[in-house]
Amino acid sequence: MLYHILYPLHNLWSGFNVFRYITFRAIYAALTALFLAFYLGPKVIAWLKALQIGQVVREDGPQSHQVKSGTPTMGGVLIIFSVSVATLLWADLTEIYVWLVLAVVLSFGVIGFVDDYRKLVKANSIGLSARQKLAAQFIVASIFAIIVYSLPGYSTTLTVPFFKRILPDFGLFYIPFIAIVVVGTSNAVNLTDGLDGLATGPSLVAFAVYMIFSYVAGHSLLAEYLQIQYVVGVGETAVFCGAMIGAALGFLWFNTYPAAIFMGDVGSLALGAGLGAVAAVTKQEILLFLVGGIFVLETLSVIIQVTSFKLTGKRVFRMAPLHHHFELKGWAEPKVIVRFWIIALILALFALSTLKLR
Repeated sequence: MLYHILYPLHNLWSGFNVFRYITFRAIYAALTALFLAFYLGPKVIAWLKALQIGQVVREDGPQSHQVKSGTPTMGGVLIIFSVSVATLLWADLTEIYVWLVLAVVLSFGVIGFVDDYRKLVKANSIGLSARQKLAAQFIVASIFAIIVYSLPGYSTTLTVPFFKRILPDFGLFYIPFIAIVVVGTSNAVNLTDGLDGLATGPSLVAFAVYMIFSYVAGHSLLAEYLQIQYVVGVGETAVFCGAMIGAALGFLWFNTYPAAIFMGDVGSLALGAGLGAVAAVTKQEILLFLVGGIFVLETLSVIIQVTSFKLTGKRVFRMAPLHHHFELKGWAEPKVIVRFWIIALILALFALSTLKLR
């Protein structure tokens, strides 16, 4: 909005020319979302407490988590609101990719909201059934994938990290592939959201990586120089990523151990879906396995645990997802969180190295 109002005035005063630059607007989108989260955070926490919207802790989880019961949840609405306002203020709203990723975030946020609400009403940690949740997620993700697939000039080839000449073309199968990427990432972040700030930290790191890839993929000269796929207009999603970083940082202020608020499914599902959507539009879908390595490990731990127990009756981990395994091994919650953050940063650096290592 500010871009459309103020940039045209650069003919009257050259200072308004800064609104032309995506980097400038991405930074200020981050700051806007950050300050919104800072300002609204205490108000949202007080509002949720007044409504008695508190976390319902799973009975089969670590006993140390029982103290978290009653902590305000559904704080993801704070992230979604901050991201939406910041993106609409600073992005070029003529670019469809901005609207697509925002629509995905809002839609998955609604699914998460319904799930959280049902948990509160029923006073248990189940919410929507797995079938109901997945059905809703795949409907939204499939619509997103079909629209992206239908955009003029959009490529259905995939970029394979570290290999510049391997470009598999999925053709029509690109639609279900992207739907799986968005739904898979959404649920992976949701599984990771089990400790104070655990999902928030790696999420903002991942969005920082994709902010860089968004900018590069939308810049014809840089894309050509670094030999990655150029996508017209996708650079504006860097503004969205900046807003996500700011909102996540602001939320982390209140979500860090010991958390004063949890994001709930409304936040974790939206964050993951937004990350998967950005990975798709920037043509860096496979890189997501590296950037979101923490989310992948958490998901794999659940799959391995369930498969092993069904086939052999034995558990590989003391408890899944993986962060609970380390808790039961005696690691303090802050130690698990910070070490997972460190791993996320290391993986992010490896991901960024793919810009040159091809």
